[in-house]
Amino acid sequence: MNTLRLQRKMQFVVVRDHTGMMQVTHKRGGEGDEVETALEGLTPESAVRITGRVVDNPIVKLGGLEIIPESVEVLNRAETPLPIDEQTGLEHRMDWRFLDVRRRPQAQLLFAVQTTFEQGMREYAYRQGCTEMHTPKLMGTASESGAEVFKLGYFDRSAYLAQSPQFFKQMAISAGIDKVFEIGPVFRAEPSFTSRHATEFTGVDVELAWIDGVEDVMAFEEQMLAHAIAKVADAHGEAIQETFGIEVTVPTTPFPRITMAETQEILRAKGWDPAGVKEDLDPEGERGIAAHIKEQTGHEWVFVTHYPTSIRPFYHMRPADNPGVTLSFDLLWKGLEVTTGAQREHRYNVLMKQAAEKGMSTEPMQDYLNAFRYGCPPHGGLGMGLGRVLMVMLGLDSIREATFLFRGPNRLTP
Repeated sequence: MNTLRLQRKMQFVVVRDHTGMMQVTHKRGGEGDEVETALEGLTPESAVRITGRVVDNPIVKLGGLEIIPESVEVLNRAETPLPIDEQTGLEHRMDWRFLDVRRRPQAQLLFAVQTTFEQGMREYAYRQGCTEMHTPKLMGTASESGAEVFKLGYFDRSAYLAQSPQFFKQMAISAGIDKVFEIGPVFRAEPSFTSRHATEFTGVDVELAWIDGVEDVMAFEEQMLAHAIAKVADAHGEAIQETFGIEVTVPTTPFPRITMAETQEILRAKGWDPAGVKEDLDPEGERGIAAHIKEQTGHEWVFVTHYPTSIRPFYHMRPADNPGVTLSFDLLWKGLEVTTGAQREHRYNVLMKQAAEKGMSTEPMQDYLNAFRYGCPPHGGLGMGLGRVLMVMLGLDSIREATFLFRGPNRLTP
């Protein structure tokens, strides 16, 4: 039940389902009129089943049609008043997210877009011969450094929630599954209160074996994105334009590429990081380089490559002729980082050396490291945040809007 206008002689109600809205018009019949009584007792958002005749009525705004009801069945009467309305702020809407999604066409469209986008990525991955994997979300040791992981009780010992399926994807590569992808939950114990961070989010992860270099990984990603966005534009382009006021443009490939060193040079010339101390890009730097690339090339996407070894994990491969950098990348869309990827180091002795350089104990990671001792091929991969991509695609202000039930440092409900 969307809205009710119950007049002295007529009852007008608008009902809604996933296909749209419809006006129901009933002329009051007085005593003994069961339809009148049922409609009179309704409230907005009540679940109803109405049976009647569909008739032409050119003055009805909703498609020039209306239903003349023959029976009204109240399946679940909604309490009144509702806890949220059009003026309710984001945080309070999140408390009543099921109602928020139900009442707002933007939210309904978001999940339709998400479904089509995921379908497009899967379609591309399958066509490339990828195997879809499901990796554990519980780990016996904290992955990588042990920072930013959630620790939980596991029978008589501790377990950790996986920050990424990274190590498991690489094990799959070592298991002879040459192209692997997964779309699943990722957990980050970051106390970040920004519009783009969540403590649990959906990651899109890919790992590719027998690559010639990190360029193969970037080429896979840009083609996958172009394919999936084309599907979204085709299925929902008009609705997105109408609902969000945003035109979905299918990106041309290849995306521009720029090294981290060049990026820093360009940004510093424009006044970013005047002290010259930042090794990584902050949000301002990401927006700055994206704006520069857009100005130069007209492209909304850019791969920033060759990050310094100091800010990348030990398992990122380093070029022999320039060991101070890694064969890695971040992908920015309209100035927001949506992906991190790299060629992985697949040689056991080099991995051990790079872990030692980072001062890491290799003992807790022995299961992972064992995957490289018996003939693991060259490989690389990427991890993409689904919510961030949807956020940019639909011009949303916060990742909270791009998630069904958001999880952050202060939110574990509903």
